[in-house]
Amino acid sequence: MHVFYCSISVTMKHVVGIIALLQALTIWVIAVGCTSPHRQAGHDEAAHTDSIASEEATTEVPLPDTTYGSAARIQPAISVFDTITSGTIDSYADPYDAVPGIFTFRGNQERSAPYVGKLDGTPDSLVTVWKFYTSMDLRATNHGTWGGGTGWTGQPLYVEWPDTMAESFRNDTLACATLPSNREVIFASLDGNVYFLDFETGRPSRDTISVSNPIKGTPMLDPLHWSRLYVGHGLLSDRAHGWGQLTIDLQRHRIIHRLLDDSRAWRSWHANDASPLRVGQFVFNVSENGTIYKWLVTPEGRRLHSSMQYRIDDSVGSGFEASMSAWRNYGYVNDNHGNLVCVNLDNLRPVWRYDLGDDCDCTPVVCHEEDGTFVYAGCEVDRHPSDSLCRFVKLDALRGDTIWTLQTVSARCNKEGKHFDGGYYASSLPGRGNCADLIFNNRVRNLEGQNGELVAIDRRTGQERYVAPLRHYAWSSPVGFLNERDEFFVLTFDTVGRCYIFDGSSGRILYSRIVGGNFESSPIVIGDEVVVGSRDGFMYKFRVTTNHY
Repeated sequence: MHVFYCSISVTMKHVVGIIALLQALTIWVIAVGCTSPHRQAGHDEAAHTDSIASEEATTEVPLPDTTYGSAARIQPAISVFDTITSGTIDSYADPYDAVPGIFTFRGNQERSAPYVGKLDGTPDSLVTVWKFYTSMDLRATNHGTWGGGTGWTGQPLYVEWPDTMAESFRNDTLACATLPSNREVIFASLDGNVYFLDFETGRPSRDTISVSNPIKGTPMLDPLHWSRLYVGHGLLSDRAHGWGQLTIDLQRHRIIHRLLDDSRAWRSWHANDASPLRVGQFVFNVSENGTIYKWLVTPEGRRLHSSMQYRIDDSVGSGFEASMSAWRNYGYVNDNHGNLVCVNLDNLRPVWRYDLGDDCDCTPVVCHEEDGTFVYAGCEVDRHPSDSLCRFVKLDALRGDTIWTLQTVSARCNKEGKHFDGGYYASSLPGRGNCADLIFNNRVRNLEGQNGELVAIDRRTGQERYVAPLRHYAWSSPVGFLNERDEFFVLTFDTVGRCYIFDGSSGRILYSRIVGGNFESSPIVIGDEVVVGSRDGFMYKFRVTTNHY
């Protein structure tokens, strides 16, 4: 394992550590007391209109340290590097609920996209507010050149900085920050840079930070230490320096920790497309090298507490591209070989396993409903193209029992020397308002060219309420809006640059138009505005316009 730290003298290290600890305490106090208007509105609305909030979901009780029979075929290898610090999660509260912004992929530990937009009336159009062009990375890799913009999953982050922090950034000559407003968009690009934009204008709010290699996934801004940004490489372009996962200190505006080319990993593919997740005092990374990393957050950065790799029936080769979701001390991960594994985050021991049958890039989503807590997940048609069935399941989150399974014929498409898998890449969107009984997802069919569809599924029965065709397939995850009548609308993008807006209850299309290039990335919603990146090199901000009654 090659771990590299920034060189700091002993004296300065202690000084910086004390300052960082004081900053962390200040940020924590601010985070607990602050809630952004758009996030608060979204959560209040969900609590009023959706049955997913249950008393069980908020109880501060650890879930049992149990191994069910379904996990018997898993052979875990758990390594503990910090034998002094307890691995027990110190808080089951979701820290993302208290922050003014969107700090990780799909917004929270459950990956349930709680940031629901607000509209007055019925959506009828999308207008471009601004667009920002990244640089282009034309270096050759073993998998071609990757250019700029954002790829899958590539979701931007959004933060509303408190005045005190915004002022400190403005005074920091390392950051060169002007921050015309306290609202900032942060995203990582295929060109190997992390960008910072003013939310209002789309202009750079501070200097970019180079991370040497292309980034495909979504970074994570630490909800308990806002000046920490966690980023993972998606591909290897800079062979001299290696690839893996990084920690960036936004106050000092530089990389403070690297884990590159982990020699302990069972796989040598060190891509980190998954978005990290903060649970209690730990940050969890799942890598395509087949490792679940458990990091203890420290004033200096982070320290590796423990890690877990596993075999299934002596077979090695499973890596993680989908992000981990969590409920209390249980984490849920999908791997390349179709295993959905529940892990006890206290000790990294497997709890249960479900076999989805094929490659899984769709991040599991946790939902708290009237009759329990459940996990929704899907797979692709990739490793077993002759099967031709992609599966979407609802599982009991505690034991892994199957509630229902939806199977759909899809195909793997081979085109111009490349293959494009069928099934689920996008992450699910739980409905709100008049669609609280539905869960939405984009599904790749590849049956009539490279076609796809938005599917609305009844959460109780697993039956399709409706299927709305898309002109082209979509990897981008859908987002939602509520209006004053509690009507829910779904917005999504496809891979030829088209945006669609649907009436969530009926599937009726309200808007369909090409507004950019290839949207592999997932969008975020703030009020009536949408921010999303594209493979065409641009980050876009759109506004949804409405017809009033």
